[in-house]
Amino acid sequence: MAKTKKILITGGAGFIGSHVVRLFVTKYPHYHIVNLDLLTYAGNLENLKDVEGSPNYIFIKGDIGDEVLVDDIFAKYQITNVVHLAAESHVDRSIKDPLIFLKTNILGTANLLQTAKKHWANEYEGKLFYHVSTDEVYGSLDMGSEMFTELTPYDPRSPYSASKASSDHLVRSFWHTYHLPVVVSNCSNNYGPNHFPEKLIPLMINNILHKKPLPVYGKGENVRDWLYVEDHARAIDTILHQGKAGETYNIGGHNEWKNIDIVHFICQLMDSKLGKNEGESERLITYVTDRPGHDLRYAIDASKIKNELGWIPKETFETGISKTVDWYLNNKEWLQHVTSGAYQDYYSKMYDHQ
Repeated sequence: MAKTKKILITGGAGFIGSHVVRLFVTKYPHYHIVNLDLLTYAGNLENLKDVEGSPNYIFIKGDIGDEVLVDDIFAKYQITNVVHLAAESHVDRSIKDPLIFLKTNILGTANLLQTAKKHWANEYEGKLFYHVSTDEVYGSLDMGSEMFTELTPYDPRSPYSASKASSDHLVRSFWHTYHLPVVVSNCSNNYGPNHFPEKLIPLMINNILHKKPLPVYGKGENVRDWLYVEDHARAIDTILHQGKAGETYNIGGHNEWKNIDIVHFICQLMDSKLGKNEGESERLITYVTDRPGHDLRYAIDASKIKNELGWIPKETFETGISKTVDWYLNNKEWLQHVTSGAYQDYYSKMYDHQ
């Protein structure tokens, strides 16, 4: 049997985290997976219904900034690996309330690092602290062929990206100062099943379903590189098992799209799948005032992870979007629970009486 890992996954009830938890729980039945999530608005245990009874999985509700709790988890479960996804992550929310982003993304990360350092106590064989970050730390690109590489200087433009940049620097400081084995990955925009409908793609799908306006910032000219969330989960799996300590890996989908082109594509796809008249959903498009500091373009050069670790995305944007739309159409109850807030009752129903 392969060597057992005892993995603490933070933020595992969130969008990306839930896909990582599901992959690890099902792919590695000999691993012990501990999911720590505070269940803020973006944490949804309904995302993990299919694995919640697995014998190699446990969920703990709590804050990564809680020093006593995190220390107890490391001690009780003898954690050997951390996959750190927990973060406040929505740019618009960071503009309205930056302090919660600093508390969670910087101080929470610092607590995890310090606890790992304490419990691993220089016995680093088989240990790894994997920090999952974003391409937004690199700032904004002009239109053209330039792309973010692992050597691109940091230039964050929002409180969110500044908090993630700070946490990236903290993680690397523990590598250089204490030799704590760490890896960092910076990923482009994710999309796919279970995505909270405040982000562009699920928001458009949900609003089309309910015939609501489709808000587009500015002229919709902003460009993002899009990655199907299950491809990201596979990349995290690859880096955890094959990545080299001290290294950074950029993860991208090789899918640059303007926001307005994405909205048009989703409208056409939804009209087709719902049997609507062509152009019906596009009439819902509404242009709204651009948000402050809106980065023009992100683009990831993912050649390092391809060349060194052999990872490439499986989904094109067209195939991934089609799968995503199908998932939302087939999971309207999940969407209704999220938009109504009913999903937040799931924890008390499942765990409060255990």
